[in-house]
Amino acid sequence: MEDQLRNFLQYLLAERGLANNTITSYERDLKNYLHYLKNRESILSLNNVQRVHIVHFLSFLKEQGKSSKTIARHVASIRAFHQFLLRDKAAEQDPSVLIEPPRHERSIPKVLSLQEVEKLLNAPKQNDHYGMRDKAMLELLYATGMRVSELIGLDIEHVHLTMGFVRCISNGNKERIIPLGQTASDAIKQFLESGRPHFVAKQHHDNALFLNHQGRRLTRQGFWKILKKVTNEAGIEKELTPHTLRHSFATHLLENGADLRAVQEMLGHADISTTQIYTNVTKTRLKDVYRKFHPRA
Repeated sequence: MEDQLRNFLQYLLAERGLANNTITSYERDLKNYLHYLKNRESILSLNNVQRVHIVHFLSFLKEQGKSSKTIARHVASIRAFHQFLLRDKAAEQDPSVLIEPPRHERSIPKVLSLQEVEKLLNAPKQNDHYGMRDKAMLELLYATGMRVSELIGLDIEHVHLTMGFVRCISNGNKERIIPLGQTASDAIKQFLESGRPHFVAKQHHDNALFLNHQGRRLTRQGFWKILKKVTNEAGIEKELTPHTLRHSFATHLLENGADLRAVQEMLGHADISTTQIYTNVTKTRLKDVYRKFHPRA
């Protein structure tokens, strides 16, 4: 069964062109699944898997306290795996065909207020190359709403300061063009001229826009550490994640009258229903304002 899993993961990489993080998620879910089949159901061949075994596995996840979102992700991974086995003639049936994922309510994303965004973006001190880099990264994230994986994947040639846009390459090598505001452009220009040269190492020739102290492309873990440091310096008590500025970008655009389709395109959402979650955020914030300021609320 492990060999079939390796074949599936290779298929996701070579033929589907999925991102490494996505493939890692599939691998983690399916390793849990195969471990359960082997140790709880005594199944050693995927040809012997029946629908009831998958149902038992999902019940097992629920008993472990897994959220409906996590269980739904496992269902998606299991379906894709069994469909691949059927197409590859490695199995004679697809036992997942009638499995329905649990319904789950989408949680409303946590966002920063405009005042909190200002505090966060002004926290990095631009008196050294580290501060210039951190300022440029945060300004770029809030200006474009791109994902952190997209941010650290940027090369220098992806940013067009004169034209005022950034060329973003998302999962699956999908490209989108996102406008770039003047404030973010100025921060990036200062970093390129006065900050980035200090990061460039003689032994490396990395064309990445944002580098670490070794002169290599910045990692997700590296950005996460920087965000926590800047959050503390800004005195923001909310728990921030690398996605917080993306959520704030979308919410603030919609609050100021931006078209939902335009926001969908800038975020790179395939389905507009994913973007619509931010309209719920704006409604919730309006209710909070009403309750706080209306004399008869």
